[in-house]
Amino acid sequence: MSFNKPEYFNSRELSWVDFDKRVLEEANDATNPLLERLRFLGITQSNLDEFFNIRVASLHKLISVGYEGTDSAGLTAADQLSGISHKVHELVRNQYSILFNDLLPKLSRENINIVKMSQVNQRQRNFLDEYFHQSLYPVLTPLAVDSSRPFPFLANNTLNIGLMITKNDNVKDESFATVQVPDACPRVIKLPGAENDFILLEEVIKYFINELFVGYRAHDMACFRITRDMDVEADEDTSDLMKEIKHDLRKREFGPVMRLEVEAGMSHQILDLLLSEYKIDKEGLYVVDGPIDLNCVNKLIKQVNGHKDLLFEKFTPYMPKVLRNQTMFEAISKNDIFVSHPYDSFQPVMDFISQAAHDKQTLAIKMTIYRVSAKSPIIKALKEAAQNGKQVTVLVELKARFDEANNLHWADELERVGCHVIYGLVGLKVHCKLAMVVRQEENGIKRYMHMGTGNYNDVTAKLYTDMGVLTCNQQMGVDATNIFNMLSGFSQPPYFNDLSISPDGIRNYLMHMTDKEIENVKMGKKGLIQMQMNSLSDTQMIEKLYEASAAGVEIHLIVRGICNLRVGIPGISDNITVHSIVGQLLEHRRFYYFYSDGDEKVFLSSADLMNRNLSRRVELMFPVLNNNIREHLINIYKILWNDNVKSRQLHSDDTWTHVRNDKKPLNSQKYMIDNRKKISDNLFKKLFPKKHVNQQKTKFTPMRKPNERKR
Repeated sequence: MSFNKPEYFNSRELSWVDFDKRVLEEANDATNPLLERLRFLGITQSNLDEFFNIRVASLHKLISVGYEGTDSAGLTAADQLSGISHKVHELVRNQYSILFNDLLPKLSRENINIVKMSQVNQRQRNFLDEYFHQSLYPVLTPLAVDSSRPFPFLANNTLNIGLMITKNDNVKDESFATVQVPDACPRVIKLPGAENDFILLEEVIKYFINELFVGYRAHDMACFRITRDMDVEADEDTSDLMKEIKHDLRKREFGPVMRLEVEAGMSHQILDLLLSEYKIDKEGLYVVDGPIDLNCVNKLIKQVNGHKDLLFEKFTPYMPKVLRNQTMFEAISKNDIFVSHPYDSFQPVMDFISQAAHDKQTLAIKMTIYRVSAKSPIIKALKEAAQNGKQVTVLVELKARFDEANNLHWADELERVGCHVIYGLVGLKVHCKLAMVVRQEENGIKRYMHMGTGNYNDVTAKLYTDMGVLTCNQQMGVDATNIFNMLSGFSQPPYFNDLSISPDGIRNYLMHMTDKEIENVKMGKKGLIQMQMNSLSDTQMIEKLYEASAAGVEIHLIVRGICNLRVGIPGISDNITVHSIVGQLLEHRRFYYFYSDGDEKVFLSSADLMNRNLSRRVELMFPVLNNNIREHLINIYKILWNDNVKSRQLHSDDTWTHVRNDKKPLNSQKYMIDNRKKISDNLFKKLFPKKHVNQQKTKFTPMRKPNERKR
C-alpha cells in the first residue's frame, strides 16, 4: 500500500497559516481576559512578520531560480504563494475586525482608549506639542524623492509615513517624501489627564508634519511598512563562520521586499510608486484599515494602569522543597530529577550550572547553547566557572535564526574568559539541549547531565511548556561524553547506549518503535502511540504513522503548529486523532510514547518531527528510565489529551474546531498552573521518600537488685 500520495498531505506553509488562525481565535475568545486577547492579536502580527521574513521569502527564491518541483502536497512554490495570499488576506481582515468591532469598544468601556489628535483635550494637546518639539523633532528625518534624491533605503519592518509635498500649491511642483516613525521613540504615548488614554506616535507626527517641510504643503499622508527577506544563508564552507555570519547579518538588511502593508485610503499616486519601487504584486500588498503593525498593542498593555483583572493571573513557578535543602549534585546522586516548566521553576537548571561553577569537585562543564536571554544567568555562571579554573566547553550555535547577533556576542564573551567555544558544525545546526558536569568524587569521576526539550533561556522558561531530566546515569554519561567529543572534534561514536541523535538517528529509532507497535497489533495485541510536538511535517515519519494507522495502531498526536498529516483518510489515517492546544502558555515540549505491549516507553526530545530537525540538525532524544517519572509523564499527557477548553481537533476537511464534549471543562494549562505544587510534590515524594524513623521515645528503666524485684 502506498502512503506517499500528494493528496495524503497538507501543505506546510498553508498549515502554518491555519495555526496563526488558531492563535487569532484566542484574541476572539471572550473567556480570555481582555488585555490578554489584545496580546494574542499582537502575537498573530509577530508570527506573520517572521513568516514573511523566512518562509514566504524561501518560496520567492524557489521561483526566482526556476524551481518547478512541488511540496509533499503536490503544490508548486507559486501555488503555495497564491494559497498563502488568500489565507493571510482573510486573516488580516479578521485581525482588524476583531480589533475595531470587539476589543477597542470593550477597552473603551474600561476607560482604556486609543485616541486621535482630533479627540485630545487642550492639556493633552499642549503635552503633545512640547513632546513633538522637544523629543521628536530632533530625531525625525524628512526624505524627499526627486531627480537629485533617489528613493531612500527603508529597513525591514520599519513604519513609515508616505506623503506628497507641494510648493506654493503648484501641482507641477510636487514630490514624494517619506518620514520614518522612529523606533527609538515609544510607538504608544500615554497622555496626561486620563488614567489610560493613549495615542500612536504616527498620529502625532502626521499632525505636526508640515514643520518638517517648511515652505511646502504636505498632503495625502498615509503609513506603510515593508517586510524583507531576512533569511541568513552563510557559506558554511568558509574557514571563519563567525566572520561570514557577521557579514550576512549586515547583508540581509538589504533583502528584497516580500510584503507591503499600506494604510487604507493611501492615494493611488503614492501606492503606484511604492508598488513599482518594491516590485510587489497584488498578492504581496496588504491594505490595512487601521494602525499598521499590531505589535504596538504590547506597548500599550505594558503602560495600562491597574486592571490586573484584565490579565491572566500571575503565578510563581514551584520550587520543590527537597531541592532547596541540598545541592543539585546531592539530589541527583539520590535519584533522577524531573522538571516541567513553567509550572516547575527553572531555578534547578540554573543552580545545576552555577553550583558547578563554584564547586571544588567540579572538573569540567560542557554545554550546548541555542537561545539564551539577554542577561543570561547561565552564561554568567559559565564565565565564573572558567575564571574559577574549570574546563568549560560551550557549543554556541551561531546559526540560530534571529539570535545570531546575540550568540555572536556571547561566544565572544565566553572566549574572553577562557571558555572553549565551538561555533557549530558545517552543514548542521546544533539544536540539542544538553549540559554535562564532570566531578571528581571519592569513588572516581562522575558525570551529571541535564537533558531537556527547551532552550537554556530563563525568560522563555516562564512562558513555554518544556520538560527536562537531571541524571547521573552512567550509560547516559558515556553517551553525553561521546556527543560532546563528536561536536568538538572528529569523533564518530559507532553507537549510543541510551541516547538517540539526529541527523537520522531519532527518525530511525522512532520508526523502529512504530514498527514494533505494528507487529504487536498484527499479533492481536494492543498498539498505541502518543506524541506531542510543535510541528509535524517530516514525510517519512508521516508515512510511517499512516502505515501504523492502517495496521490498526491507535495514534494520538498533540501538534501545536504545522501539521502536514491529514486525518480521516479511509484505510490510511482512520486511527489517527490530532489535537492542538493554544492557550496562555506556548506548548513547546516534545514527548514520544509507545505502549510496547504494556512495557510503556517514554522519550523526551529537542526535536520536532520536521525534516530539518531529523535530517539537518544535531538533536537529542532520551528515554525516561525512572518508573516514577515515566508514570508522571504519562499522566501529564492524559491531562493534555483530555483538554476540552483550549484544545482543537483536526478534521478530514483540514479544518480545526474546539474539542467539545459533555465532560467537566478542563483547561489543561490552567489545571497545571493551579495544581503545580500538588503535582510536583506528589512526584518528589516518590523520588525522595522520607526515611521512616521510630518516633517512640526510648524508655530507660533502671535495673534493681534481685530481692527488690520479688517484692
